[in-house]
Amino acid sequence: MIPAASFSGKRVSLFGLGGSGIATAHALIAGGAEVLAWDDNPDSVAKAAAAGIATGDLRGADWPRFAAFVLSPGVPLTHPKPHWTVELARGAGVEVIGDIELFCRERISRAPAAPFIAITGTNGKSTTTALTAHILKSAGRDTQMGGNIGRAIMTLDPPEPQRHYVVECSSYQIDLAPSIDPTAGILLNLTRDHLDRHGTMAHYASIKERLVAGSDTAIVGVDDSWCAQIADRLERAGRPVVRISKRLPLTDGYFADGTNLMEAVHGRYSRVAFLEGIGSLRGQHNAQNALAAVVACLKVGLDLGEIQAGLESFPGLAHRMEQVGRKDHVLFVNDSKATNADAAAPALSSFANRIYWIAGGLPKEGGIEPLRGFFPRIAKAYLIGEAAPAFAATLGEGVPYEISGTLAAAVEHAAHDAANDAGGEAVVLLSPACASFDQFKNFEVRGEAFRQAATAIDGVKPIGGPR
Repeated sequence: MIPAASFSGKRVSLFGLGGSGIATAHALIAGGAEVLAWDDNPDSVAKAAAAGIATGDLRGADWPRFAAFVLSPGVPLTHPKPHWTVELARGAGVEVIGDIELFCRERISRAPAAPFIAITGTNGKSTTTALTAHILKSAGRDTQMGGNIGRAIMTLDPPEPQRHYVVECSSYQIDLAPSIDPTAGILLNLTRDHLDRHGTMAHYASIKERLVAGSDTAIVGVDDSWCAQIADRLERAGRPVVRISKRLPLTDGYFADGTNLMEAVHGRYSRVAFLEGIGSLRGQHNAQNALAAVVACLKVGLDLGEIQAGLESFPGLAHRMEQVGRKDHVLFVNDSKATNADAAAPALSSFANRIYWIAGGLPKEGGIEPLRGFFPRIAKAYLIGEAAPAFAATLGEGVPYEISGTLAAAVEHAAHDAANDAGGEAVVLLSPACASFDQFKNFEVRGEAFRQAATAIDGVKPIGGPR
């Protein structure tokens, strides 16, 4: 735990008592703050009270006495309208912050030289975070990983000068972290997302920009116009900027040339790393993730040998193009985290052909129509869940398919067909382009069911990786 000593002796209100909220409350208490916490869910309030956290309905609280209000990132700050607690805090002139802000203040207070890498972007955040932390750990660095990737940041070990922090940040978390100041800040990409919470694309982009604007070095993917404009704007403001591209040869910066990761200095190129043969980093999208991780690790002092070794030993992120097994020429890949068409596109683009595609679940708006360009790569589709009839209609006569119904049946049938494919390398790919909720609790449970079904097939050899 990181005790939040910056509020020692002060009263702090907190709303949102999920896992990170309770962890944050404990950190504040450990740091000497007097905390009053609340949640709209009575069960969450009861759980917090049982854990020794003082609770009380904030509607009747004496707001001017609070030094700060700590808000869960899952609670609306601005759109579609501010949560009632935000309106009360602002009305009393109380600053509204989140747990990432608490961490930033503790780092500055305890160990401002502690290397801090923060990662954001619409897509690729979790893989880049996990990859960066893995490279640092494999090079023997004291490394802590947390934030939006699943571990509450205040549960990490306290900052020390040589302790490295790798933190995934959502737009919601950045919006609650006004003093975020990474050693290396990464902005991977921007596409339309979370506009229900941010109102406009311009507002969403401006929030993401805050992370790199406060960085000692801003690492910005410039393959979309929003990020390219942000890089230009930061550079004009005199901020150190390193551009990265997964598809464009840059004059200055880092870019991918196939599986080679290149550095460009005034138009002169040199290879700094390579991804050839690294199955966990297959595909152009992973080239962008790897470029960001390489540059960030260079900025905190690793050498190219350490970085390459980390790339080669990276096991991948669970449920995101995770290689779970192989039998002869058939590879089994778990991409359960692909819960919409945009998220499924990277996996479909990473295999040239002979894809035995398992798709379906609870459908999202737009279905799989955006994936039509990848249909020629699909040897056969195996459709499951509520989306199966609609997906079948989209595939039409262009792609062979069956309505398998369940994931277990789809894995069995796809494995059989792929094994009999005489065309060479084949992949049984779960990349559902759907939410899981019609048949599974979440995408993790769905991915685990795929892994178990695949590795239970006679002759399939499991591939080591995240569990």
